[in-house]
Amino acid sequence: MARQTINIGTNANDGTGDPLRTAFDKINDNFLELYGADGDANTLQANLDINGFNIVSTRSNEDIRIIPNGTGTVELEKSTNITGALAVSTTAAITGNATVGGTLGVTGLSTLASFKGATGTTVTAILDEDTMTSDSATALATQQSIKAYVDSQVTAQDLDFQADSGGALSIDLDSETLTFTGGTGIDTSGSGNAVTFAIDSSVATLTGSQTLSGKTLTTPTINGATMTGSVTIDNLIFNDTDISTSSNANLVLNPGGTGTVELQANTNVTGTFGVSGNTTVSGTLNTADITTTGNQTISGSLTTGTLNIGDLNIDAQGKITTDTNGDVDIVPSGTGAINLTGTTNITGLATINGQLDVDNISINGNTISSVSGGITLTAASGTIQSTSIFEAGEMHATLAEIVTLRTDKIQSDTSNGDIQIDTQGTGVVDFRTATQATVGSAGGASALPATPTGYLEVKIAGTAYVIPYYAKS
Repeated sequence: MARQTINIGTNANDGTGDPLRTAFDKINDNFLELYGADGDANTLQANLDINGFNIVSTRSNEDIRIIPNGTGTVELEKSTNITGALAVSTTAAITGNATVGGTLGVTGLSTLASFKGATGTTVTAILDEDTMTSDSATALATQQSIKAYVDSQVTAQDLDFQADSGGALSIDLDSETLTFTGGTGIDTSGSGNAVTFAIDSSVATLTGSQTLSGKTLTTPTINGATMTGSVTIDNLIFNDTDISTSSNANLVLNPGGTGTVELQANTNVTGTFGVSGNTTVSGTLNTADITTTGNQTISGSLTTGTLNIGDLNIDAQGKITTDTNGDVDIVPSGTGAINLTGTTNITGLATINGQLDVDNISINGNTISSVSGGITLTAASGTIQSTSIFEAGEMHATLAEIVTLRTDKIQSDTSNGDIQIDTQGTGVVDFRTATQATVGSAGGASALPATPTGYLEVKIAGTAYVIPYYAKS
């Protein structure tokens, strides 16, 4: 609320001023503005609130200044706690104790009679004294004094050292130079403040390339070695890309445990290839003769002279023979089959214990069946004969599983099944032979009896008809 002014009129008691009640009402409002109601904050010119023991500016972020008149000073008679930052733009005289909980920043000159840390000695002076002769327990030294004193002490000092041999030695730190000299196989180099010791080229290291001469290696482990010339290890000779033996010794490749000997690239065997164990060849094997007594697995191509596997011999032309009149058995494992995909010529006796599939024809024991489609038996000339078929007195041929062909009849296999005789196009059913020229009971009559013996039911083009028949005699 703004300050209210009492209107006192132009002249005394001229009746133009505020009535008495109105005047005292303004007085009360002004006092209320100054002191506030009971328990309220007091306001001075609407900028400061005085509430209890707090003086607060009424406007946000506004400073509070205490400015004495003339040369007067602001005196804080008792202990004063400053919880925020204290900025002093002129001289601040503190005659009592001052405790600063935060950071004390002083941009001007600070004169301290003495000072100390949280613990320790009280410092009373900072001296610039090169000789440190005062030997004070309460004075600090300047940087220049410390350097001058240390330099004077180093000049009179030396460095004592001792090597593996040569006894005790010393270097005057002010006038002498310590030299690091390498020995046999050791070089030294200096850079900056560092001295580096290194093995020279005459010493073999774990890295790098070196040449060893006249050395004996006892139980060495060699990883990724490169050897030139001929190297002999016992009777084994390594020369460039050749591995050979001396004194007619065998070359044995024997992996440990269940390991195998693997030849990753094309392998040429110019001599006799003898294998006593198992050999797996996944690529092409080209050799003159192969003799093996173990199991051999070849998944690639095999080009060889004579291949001898036990009593079985395979020559370069692909002919398979056996020793001592032995049989050749080709037995697949489990449900596997023997597949002959090209033209197969069997010139001798072949015994097949199982099923033989030739294209779509399956032969299993005494049964010939078709995998898909029909069965065609074609003779280039003459007839197709089978003595074993006719020795039994009849020939069985099942057509579409419903008709049986025998030597003297055609019979349906299913009960009450029809037998259909069909021709292609305009072809007819031709009965080639006339078995009788006359009819009648006497065998010479020219007319049929009035009543037939019976009737034969037939179908012609799907329509049922009956044909009468008569007794022959």
